Amino acid sequence: MRVTLYGTRGSIPAPGPETMRYGGNTPAVQVCAENGAVVVLDAGSGIRRLGAQLSATTTRVDILLTHLHMDHIQGLGFFPPLYNPAVEVHLWGPASSTLSLEARLSRYLSPPLFPIHLRDLPSVSCHHVPRPSFDIGPFHMLTALVSHPGPTVGYRIEADGGVISYLSDHEPALCLRNGQWPRGEWVSGFDLAAETDLLIHDAQYTDEEYGSHVGWGHSSYRHALEFASYVGAKKFIAFHHDPDHDDETLDRLQENAVRSIRPNFAVSDGHEGAVFDVGRSATQ
Repeated sequence: MRVTLYGTRGSIPAPGPETMRYGGNTPAVQVCAENGAVVVLDAGSGIRRLGAQLSATTTRVDILLTHLHMDHIQGLGFFPPLYNPAVEVHLWGPASSTLSLEARLSRYLSPPLFPIHLRDLPSVSCHHVPRPSFDIGPFHMLTALVSHPGPTVGYRIEADGGVISYLSDHEPALCLRNGQWPRGEWVSGFDLAAETDLLIHDAQYTDEEYGSHVGWGHSSYRHALEFASYVGAKKFIAFHHDPDHDDETLDRLQENAVRSIRPNFAVSDGHEGAVFDVGRSATQ
């Protein structure tokens, strides 16, 4: 599998000279299998450029939404394949206790927030997650609710001899007692991330910022690295960067966290345009 990051920022787009290296677009990640099949993780502002760069021969795209906060769906209406009747677009995401995924998305894709109704798009289907494991072409999918306000889903994708785990908005540290990660007890996201080859994980806050944002559904960089170590991840990508963190701040966050935790796996700050090969493609 080949993973390409098109948007890595959290909460709200943050374009500007101070964020040029890491990027200012909100979450959008493309996963491409060896046979050319594509799934897209989230539909933040980065999905506009992603859609424009899809192959002209693409006939199906599956968009896996973690949740429906605006930073994760605000680019959906600007995704070119939505308007192409030759392309099947499948939207996967959580319902609420009272509304279907289609009804929830229609609140955004309709006037006065958007000029086009979701129901008027030519070839769009909605599907609910979490659900028992299922397949999308060559991709074997595992989904589960994770610790973040509102119904929020994490994804584990297996294909081509590799595993990717995507936990873009996630606060596993809520389970900690006295700062210790439990053994033999439930931890949010564990089954999705266990022994994964590539963990893309929320790392929005500094330790100081996290102290005043407990329960907001996001992780400190240190907690994210500790979680990666706890689940046995082989590579960690910091994601959902705070809009107030410029490039120098993100450099400093990674340096300080790595120095403190000393992880035995590769660590990278997610930046727009970064490409990662997982599974067989990583060894070719």
